[in-house]
Amino acid sequence: MWVLITIFATSFVIALSGALMPGPLLTITLSESTRRGFLAGPLIVLGHGILELVLVLFLLLGLAPILKNDYVVGSVGVVGAVVLIWMAVGMIRSLPALSLESVSKNSKSTNPVWAGILMSVANPYWIIWWATIGLGYILYSFNLGLLGVAAFFGGHILADLAWYAAVSFTVAHGRRFMSDRIYKGVIACCALALLGFGIYFGFSGAQRLI
Repeated sequence: MWVLITIFATSFVIALSGALMPGPLLTITLSESTRRGFLAGPLIVLGHGILELVLVLFLLLGLAPILKNDYVVGSVGVVGAVVLIWMAVGMIRSLPALSLESVSKNSKSTNPVWAGILMSVANPYWIIWWATIGLGYILYSFNLGLLGVAAFFGGHILADLAWYAAVSFTVAHGRRFMSDRIYKGVIACCALALLGFGIYFGFSGAQRLI
């Protein structure tokens, strides 16, 4: 029992340290929280968690060597870069017409669950993490059977949920004090962040393909 608790606790801490680092998932959470409020964070983590659960199953079935291949990582980086840049351009183009009132009337235009999946796939370092640190933790926890893997995954996804729910709550709670100008500024910063991540991931992915 204590071993399972230790796996859960250490998995939570490691995942939380990763979640705290700025990335595409945090950026889209900030953006969607201004549109949907508190539920944006949990729904984005739901999509993220579904994808991670599928990946854990595939890793247990022996997918790890494929994920470590330079061509696979490079291709993911380039494709992910295209997705991030496409989303960033769309956000920038929408800025002139954005207002909190119009956003609240059209809050169903983006599916946060799919956003969680897309932002995870678009980040090549997410795959690298799972093919290295994540795989090592899975193999260790699997010594205790499926309960060990469940303890690892439970701690991991709970850390993501705790952080992104907190982010969404903070943004949603301050929404009543947010003007259209501040809202556009937040979206512009998110778009520029996605653009920066896209360029960086694309460059890194291309280097692995050369």
